[in-house]
Amino acid sequence: MDYAVEIEDLAFSHKDGTRALKGINLRIKKGSKTAILGPNGAGKSTLLLHLNGIYLPQHGRVRVMGLEVNRENEKKIRQTVGLVFQDPDDQVFCTTVWEDVAFGPMNFNLPEDEVQRRVKQALRAVRLEGLEQKMPFHLSYGQRKRVAIAGVLALRPEILVLDEPHAFLDPSSKSELMKIMDGINSEGRTIIVATHDVDFAYEWADDVVIIKDGRVLAQGGPDILSEDKVINESELEYPVLVKLFRKVPEIGYDKMPQFVDEAAELIRQKLNQVKN
Repeated sequence: MDYAVEIEDLAFSHKDGTRALKGINLRIKKGSKTAILGPNGAGKSTLLLHLNGIYLPQHGRVRVMGLEVNRENEKKIRQTVGLVFQDPDDQVFCTTVWEDVAFGPMNFNLPEDEVQRRVKQALRAVRLEGLEQKMPFHLSYGQRKRVAIAGVLALRPEILVLDEPHAFLDPSSKSELMKIMDGINSEGRTIIVATHDVDFAYEWADDVVIIKDGRVLAQGGPDILSEDKVINESELEYPVLVKLFRKVPEIGYDKMPQFVDEAAELIRQKLNQVKN
């Protein structure tokens, strides 16, 4: 099985009649880092809620790790796909950090020693060791976000899904979160992120999905964020590096740089050519 997620003709309408998804077709590779981009109201969050069975397909099919998302498979799906909401205060509610991270494993009736083991590993993964007995609401917003991630990781999902993980975080917390997600991905887990942050998606993801008006507008590598047609139709902006190199085409490049270090090296080479 090459795909962690397979979606066929997924459509969904809210109770007020609003059509949020209008025939989504999408495949996400196992072990990938996938960013889902799109303007407000595009259907990103609604799509994510289908991946662990909070919403069930009204039309079409959703499979995760080959397993159909339906009421019969609900428990297994929620062990397979861990969902982290945009606002950690929607997910973090216990008296201490330890209790919050242990909540999921305990509700799956795991042995006490296994719960202890999973909580320790999850807190280590998000770099919150030593804060086990702290009250979550005495922590910073970024730390609470990491508590929410730890609570999901303690269930050991094969797929981690995050909705706008960088929302309201300062630059340092964003950088820390990116390192944490990379660490989780390096263990073989698939990570799917819905985001408005084109710079993050361009640098971090190896697969980019752009959604607009409830449909997939484009999917491909991060380089699709440098394509005029895609950016214009999606109502997104070019990543900063793309903007820069489009402004100074005389620098010359075979491929648009994706990382700051890569861009710096191209500029350095150009400067050396001028000097010589």
